[in-house]
Amino acid sequence: MHYGMAIDLQLCFGCTECAVACKSNNNLPNNMWWNRVLTDGGDYPDTAKGTYPQVSMAHYPVGCQHCANPACAKVCPVGATWRDEKTGIVVQDVDKCIGCRMCMGACPYSARTFNWEEPAYAVDFPLGDFDAPKHIAGVVEKCTFCANRLARGEEPACMEHCPGRARYWGDLDDPDSDVSRAIAGRPTVRLLEDKGTEPSVYYLA
Repeated sequence: MHYGMAIDLQLCFGCTECAVACKSNNNLPNNMWWNRVLTDGGDYPDTAKGTYPQVSMAHYPVGCQHCANPACAKVCPVGATWRDEKTGIVVQDVDKCIGCRMCMGACPYSARTFNWEEPAYAVDFPLGDFDAPKHIAGVVEKCTFCANRLARGEEPACMEHCPGRARYWGDLDDPDSDVSRAIAGRPTVRLLEDKGTEPSVYYLA
């Protein structure tokens, strides 16, 4: 099995609900985001590039790309991050992490975050899923493809909460899965393919 995702750039309108759902369901601390929505456009978010009437803009939701050849795993000195061969998910074990941040430097997608201090929250009770990952100071964190939800037979939170239905999910090894059917016969791009990381997230052009 090789879990993967496809995101339709024609349907994504940059609402950031995927990022908010990720933050809420995973009970992420203040100032931490595992997913971001970037704008391919002007110098500021949600601005177009070009000169009217030849202007263009696209939104790229970006999180961990769950690479088949993850650069982060190669540099981790303690084996705290690795690719799970059963699922294709790149795992980060906060109990093993020593906070050296070498994986952050190696990741070409800036998809990892670091808890510089004891996690603080906007409210005084946990949000999101009852089995959300724990958060502790001095370690690196990242998108997990909502592995806890997958274990319960559910989809990642970003899938469930996308109002534009711009995301497709499933097993890339299964030609009949939603994600495989979405990328079949359509132009796709993967971020920074020249880095040789073989991302598991596809963007439908």
